[in-house]
Amino acid sequence: MKVKKLDFLISLYIFCIVAAELMGGKTFQLISFSNFQLNASVSIFLVPLIFTINDVVAEVYGAERIRSVIRASLIIIFILLLFSILAISLPPSTKFASKESMYDSIFGTSIRISTASLIAFALADFLDVFVFVKIKKALGQSKLWLRNNLSNFIAQFIDTTVFVVLAFYAINESVAQNISFLFSLILPYWLLKCSLSVIETPFVYIGVKWLRKDL
Repeated sequence: MKVKKLDFLISLYIFCIVAAELMGGKTFQLISFSNFQLNASVSIFLVPLIFTINDVVAEVYGAERIRSVIRASLIIIFILLLFSILAISLPPSTKFASKESMYDSIFGTSIRISTASLIAFALADFLDVFVFVKIKKALGQSKLWLRNNLSNFIAQFIDTTVFVVLAFYAINESVAQNISFLFSLILPYWLLKCSLSVIETPFVYIGVKWLRKDL
């Protein structure tokens, strides 16, 4: 059974997006300094892979191809958002009634995560491709490592800031408390994604070489 490489990458891309939407509401502690904690969303393990696939597909198939994938992904996020609203709004059966509050709590959070991610994803992914293409036009085919990392650093900062603020700002807490918590997410989250981007750079070269074999 043969699977085309581009189809596999796009499927992996969609998986990362859906998994981040459904499970990204959980944050975990990275490091604690006295009363200050550095936290991250569990989606930290998926987001760098999304941007890596962006750059691999853009390098091999061009910017318009990956923009089409991004647009399709935005539609998937929007459909997931609509279905989550439908799912939690339907009255439960008698057998499921005792679990309804837990279900609504989990997927109600997913609605907010999906909305935040939809906005952040749209801004960051298109920005990633835009910066990647601009650098490529300026430098030609050389320095893929620079195009990959610089575009990722910029786009992931926008993605991280927009997503964290929209997904985790708590209206029942003070502005100071929110700033402290959001900063504890944004800074390490972005730096960790940048670090993962650097670590994944060899895989961009491997991915480009691997994908080009199908051309």
